[in-house]
Amino acid sequence: MHYSWIIACTGTLVLMLTTGFGKLSYSLILPSMKSGLALTYTQAGLIGTANMVGYLPLALIGGFVAVRFGSRRTIFISLMVMGISLFLTGLSHSFAFALFMRCITGMGNGAAVVPMMALTAPWFCTRMRGLAAGIITAGIGIGLSLGGLFIPFLVTRFGPDGWRYAWFVLGGIVFAFSFVCYAFLRDSPAEKGTSMFGGVEERRDRGAVSFFSAWAEVTKRKEVWNLAVLYFIFGFSYIIYMTFIVAYLAGEGGLAPQAAGKIFAVLGLASIVSGVLWGWISDSIGRRYGLALAYVTLALACLICVFWRSSAGYYLSATVFGLTLACGPSIMSATIGDLMGERLAPAALGVITLVFGIGQALGPFVGGWLKDSTGTFAGVFMLSAVVLLTGAAGALMLMKSAEVQAVRNERGEG
Repeated sequence: MHYSWIIACTGTLVLMLTTGFGKLSYSLILPSMKSGLALTYTQAGLIGTANMVGYLPLALIGGFVAVRFGSRRTIFISLMVMGISLFLTGLSHSFAFALFMRCITGMGNGAAVVPMMALTAPWFCTRMRGLAAGIITAGIGIGLSLGGLFIPFLVTRFGPDGWRYAWFVLGGIVFAFSFVCYAFLRDSPAEKGTSMFGGVEERRDRGAVSFFSAWAEVTKRKEVWNLAVLYFIFGFSYIIYMTFIVAYLAGEGGLAPQAAGKIFAVLGLASIVSGVLWGWISDSIGRRYGLALAYVTLALACLICVFWRSSAGYYLSATVFGLTLACGPSIMSATIGDLMGERLAPAALGVITLVFGIGQALGPFVGGWLKDSTGTFAGVFMLSAVVLLTGAAGALMLMKSAEVQAVRNERGEG
């Protein structure tokens, strides 16, 4: 077996730990934590926003650090920081401390995810890159599915302080498995005495690069900023659904916490295949058509949970959303690899992930404020749907130049 598949499978583990456990698990813990710390929905949204505030600078810096010092070491240190901060979140006795710890967790998350997704560039050729990115993002779904099963159990098993034990367990898992990831990850095929899976690309981005030269090359590309706008839309919209869906089901939906957790687990289970599915779709029909179709599908999931208020509707919404959840990371990382090549992929992915993170930071705050202002989550999910449909139209226009440039790169035309 080519070692590239070991890289992809280890990437699955990294995304499970970072995004599945470290970031999106907050939705499952939110109702109990909100009660335990006497938070408003605006404060709960701000804690979600704090996670993304930490994510923002490290998503950018982490990509450039990985260019300079290697993805393997960057990911390892970031996972260790995440594990410690997740554990300490369980010790929170105030809004301010919880806010700070979630910010630190976000920093570790951003510095780990960007280098991991960028590793598809040196290890996989263009025609396999979307599939490889999809395999890596399957970790998000695995993390969500596992979290949907054991986090509600912990929350209910230990009473009012159950949410604390959930953070303790998550932190311990992330910290322990950071060493496993370090053992298997490698920065390039040369370290294992092999070559890129699927052949050697005609465009070879070799040679040393500094932070400033990488910044200059990446930021001058119009296509990179076009992708950043579309990634912002994804970040803003999907995080609203992920942050508030359990609170919506347990509140306006009238479901018990464990019933809401089961629906969340179904979402996670469905999302295991989402990255592979949409990575393959983008490999087959093109990145822009794949992304546009994915955004329309996500918008449909948001509307279903508003207009079909029954268990069947909630399960359908969660399933459709889960099947599309990882479309953004898989398609965007593949597109950046196509566009920028292996040398600059981590830096370019860091730039668009920074903008993506801004969207994720704003989403929970806007959603929480809208809920407190209107008294219902209906407007929150409808806002998410409208923004996604706008992004679908933008994908058809803004991504065209990126695809054209990627084809030129593969042909060696620069």
